[in-house]
Amino acid sequence: MAGTTDPDTGSTAAGEPITEAEALQRLRQSEDQSQQYYAAWWMGRNRSRHPEALPLLLAALRLRRPRDPGAGVENNGVARNAARALGKLGDPSAIPELLACLDDDDDGLREAAARALGELGAAAAVPLLTQRLASGPQVAGAPRSDSPRLQEPCEALLEALGEIGVAEPEVLAVITPFSDHERPLIRSAACRALLQLTGESRWAEPLLQLLEHPQLQVRRAALMDLGAVGWRPALEPICRTLAENSLKLIALRGLVEQGEQHDASIKAEVVLSAMDSLL
Repeated sequence: MAGTTDPDTGSTAAGEPITEAEALQRLRQSEDQSQQYYAAWWMGRNRSRHPEALPLLLAALRLRRPRDPGAGVENNGVARNAARALGKLGDPSAIPELLACLDDDDDGLREAAARALGELGAAAAVPLLTQRLASGPQVAGAPRSDSPRLQEPCEALLEALGEIGVAEPEVLAVITPFSDHERPLIRSAACRALLQLTGESRWAEPLLQLLEHPQLQVRRAALMDLGAVGWRPALEPICRTLAENSLKLIALRGLVEQGEQHDASIKAEVVLSAMDSLL
């Protein structure tokens, strides 16, 4: 096998990119989990359509282990990357295995599985996602004693519900309390989901306010959330946001691709012109 791999580029230490054949080989072996970790990442990043990709990623997902706080964030790294990749591959046959991960002890794996299920539009996940959030900001959204993370990966769970798109009253009732969460990223995720599910402009206002938040991380999140929804009335506020132009362009692309459903009075050509001005 080749040498170590850069997780950000997918290339080996010698600078050579990983091929699909090598990624498959690394997933098949079981001696070196770091090789499996990067191979799973590669499969998702490149949206592999190889017939072995899905079964190998499902096998990697089954490598999950009980949560061990002393083992570090990579304890379930292979399974987490496999879950992320399965979401990007877009094959609904992965949904049952991902649903099982929502009951895993590892909150990082629950987070990865929730995002994947959101990408897959898995309506079957809605009862489990709402169950995880049903205790509200005071329990599910409370900080853990052993880390800065919350009891549940609320941001991912909320975003998944918005992506899946089941706008039943009981779903909205679970999401709404998180729009007042003390953490701005959770508020942003909740308002994003509510805006996606209801189309009501009142849920866009908190997101527009977060575009002016003093923390760059929060402004970035609000940009991405408005772009994910395709909320075209946010065009000018997005352009004014103090954040990287590259992120503004991603958000504006979302307005182009999904914006007609919210405000057809702002034409795609207007958004494209704004994108040109940022280049």
